[in-house]
Amino acid sequence: MASGSQSASEIVQHHLQHLTLTFGDGGFWTLHLDTLLFSWLTGLAFLGIFYAAARKATSGVPGMLQNIVEVFVEFADRSVADAFSGKRDFMGPLALTIFIWVLFWNLLDLLPVDWLPTLAAAMGIEYFRIVPSADLNATFGLSISVLLLIIFYGIKGKGAGGYAREWLTHPFGSHWALIPANILMNLVELIAKPVSLGMRLFGNLYAAEIIFILIALLPWWVQWIPGTAWAIFHILVIPLQAFLFMTLTIVYISLAYEKH
Repeated sequence: MASGSQSASEIVQHHLQHLTLTFGDGGFWTLHLDTLLFSWLTGLAFLGIFYAAARKATSGVPGMLQNIVEVFVEFADRSVADAFSGKRDFMGPLALTIFIWVLFWNLLDLLPVDWLPTLAAAMGIEYFRIVPSADLNATFGLSISVLLLIIFYGIKGKGAGGYAREWLTHPFGSHWALIPANILMNLVELIAKPVSLGMRLFGNLYAAEIIFILIALLPWWVQWIPGTAWAIFHILVIPLQAFLFMTLTIVYISLAYEKH
């Protein structure tokens, strides 16, 4: 935790530092342990809740947990059915996993920014951040996984030959002189998809985290006014960002899978 003698800018910078583990000279080989920890915890929470609902599922009168889980399952399946023409045996669970996991990531931003860092400081941990979606490494890691699925479903839907033909002939035509321009445009389009996914989620949650930190710098007796207002607004942003990530994932994979 930052000490009371630090300036406002130093406190903000302190709150934005990660608990890291560095290999070698650092740089690329630096792990953000706090991001990994809370990514695992939220993922396990998702699996635990849905597993418990599945174990207690009944064809009779469902309990509250079963009702909530069924709403999310039907919502994800309907979203896939509206945009994806192939089999939904994998896409439905994928959409559900992305939506709930990102939702749980985002919900951590509603915890007071000083609570867990203060607890970590008492344990001798100087830096500690708890919102994975406010870490560019986490959002890009998830979007790169989506990128690999886009390529996989592009080959699965069109075949290796059809996928390669699309790269060579789309969007400008099949003349041999246009092949370099076609490849360049397809490469830009492919790279833009994970970049847009990762940056959109990161940008919204990072900005929200900074605002919460700035509110925490106010005197304690006035924090609750802007803090409550921003938290209420942020409650709308949290599921919206999860929905956008899920929906764009479905759309991108659907576009790759379908023959044009």
